Amino acid sequence: MIQSIQESLKRKVACSEEVVSKELHTEEKSIEVLYINTISDEKIFQEYVVVPFFEIKSPERFLDYLQSQPKIKPFEDEKKTLDELVRGVSILFYQDFIFLLDSKIDQNNAVLDTTIETTTQGPQSGFSESLPTNLGLIRQRYPSTTLTVESTTIGTVSQTKVMILHDTKYADPAVLERIKNFLSSVEVQMFQSGEQLLDIIKKSNRSLFPVMLVSERPDRVAVNLAGGKVVLLTSGSPFAVILPTVMKDFMASMEDIYQTYWVGRFLQVLRYIGFFLSITLPGLYVALTSYNPEVFRAQLAISIAGSRTGVPYPSFIEVLLMLFMMELLTEASIRLPKAIGPTATTVGGLILGQAATEADLVSNIMIILVSAVAISNFVVPINAFSFAIRVLKYFVLVLATLFGLIGVVIGFFMIIAYFVKLDSFGEPFLTLVQNKSKKNLGNG
Repeated sequence: MIQSIQESLKRKVACSEEVVSKELHTEEKSIEVLYINTISDEKIFQEYVVVPFFEIKSPERFLDYLQSQPKIKPFEDEKKTLDELVRGVSILFYQDFIFLLDSKIDQNNAVLDTTIETTTQGPQSGFSESLPTNLGLIRQRYPSTTLTVESTTIGTVSQTKVMILHDTKYADPAVLERIKNFLSSVEVQMFQSGEQLLDIIKKSNRSLFPVMLVSERPDRVAVNLAGGKVVLLTSGSPFAVILPTVMKDFMASMEDIYQTYWVGRFLQVLRYIGFFLSITLPGLYVALTSYNPEVFRAQLAISIAGSRTGVPYPSFIEVLLMLFMMELLTEASIRLPKAIGPTATTVGGLILGQAATEADLVSNIMIILVSAVAISNFVVPINAFSFAIRVLKYFVLVLATLFGLIGVVIGFFMIIAYFVKLDSFGEPFLTLVQNKSKKNLGNG
């Protein structure tokens, strides 16, 4: 029986040059090992198998040793054993037994610095691409016995391991069940990162705004676990996915809790003002210059009209032209190499703005407005949410072009209505205060 399983396993992986089969012999005993040398740590194999094999003379005592090691597990079935082999596990054939030695190489276990959600104060460490390292970072900041970790796999080909973290004291069981059902329904061949869930859920509900938060910060994850959220960690990804997520989560930065109370509140208000300006400012410019210039004071209205004297087309064409160029500059800053990206986009923006105004293609006021819109958009701390805002301002701009100031007002209320309709796994998107699980309210 054992011999046939051994031959079957060898036959199924024999086509790969990375597969190593070793036999060790002494006068009393022999053992055969099968592993893939590019993803298995030979030091672990040396420590747990080779050295004890030659030190322990008795075959029975060596068998007892193999059965007592936490890194060595017994054989269950052939399919699971093959899955473990291609993940870095070594297969041990000894006497009439088959064991699995966890010898995976963890090459991406270095703790990284935050590069996206940066703060001037507080911890600066971010997640790594190693799942055990990320779990350790969270456990270090959230040393609670009620923190529960469950695992699942996503991807028919990749079989990527995903950890589901939640605090049983605070997490809502109904929300947790909805999240598990969603994960079990995901059908994809290659699952590489938790960010893929954003695309998968968008395809199902066609939502413009993300309903899950992707974070690289262990401290943000710890805060959200204490708030009753569910966290997903994906093997090979330096990001965690936090569910369910509402609008105030996207507008919050970890900087808020590391500052004094009033400074934190000021920063939050500043972000909401930036959110409002980024969506409505282009539409307001078109509405006020083309439809309702009487809203301005006479001096300001004359100044704006004077700056647009040489512009040969309507205001909405002017706005579209500059917004389009700003979108190109923003995308270029992301795609260009880090060494030249900031310089190229800064110089490109200055030259573009100066040349456009001198050629009377746009007005001076328009340059100021586009710059204000770009800066307001960058104030939003979560990239996925700021990208959605970049799209939303065009919706308000179209309504302003068609209906003037009334269009801006209608567009803004339509956005609010859309937010009211939107939910994240049963949690309304505009929720201001998220209650912890009702069954635990008495526990605080």
